[in-house]
Amino acid sequence: MTPAAGFPGAWKPNNASSVPLFEQLRLHVIHLVDKGALPPGTRLPAVRALAEGLDVAPHTVARAYKELEAAGIVATRGRNGTVVCAADERLGGLAAAAAAYAAAAKAQGATFAEAVKLLAAAYDVP
Repeated sequence: MTPAAGFPGAWKPNNASSVPLFEQLRLHVIHLVDKGALPPGTRLPAVRALAEGLDVAPHTVARAYKELEAAGIVATRGRNGTVVCAADERLGGLAAAAAAYAAAAKAQGATFAEAVKLLAAAYDVP
């Protein structure tokens, strides 16, 4: 596990935004993970340290970390802290859900195109 070098950098949550602070942090971490700036195995700062650095309440960081963990983006490893999960680890649950959806669509006689169209609608894709 490698510590997150320079995370979160100059980024700070926007107190004037209508988006809650924990959600801003959660989205920022996802963005950094997606672009590879926080590779798998990267250890994120401790809740209190990050809260102090961002000038937010520790609960804000804890909630963001909890939601990231629920989504499979990070894992809490006790004394080893919170670390970024590998893509296969993150997407394992989603792959199972996709398989269940595909099976349900087939069982109801939906074509692949129909199943994709329903998924796109649920995903809010125009």
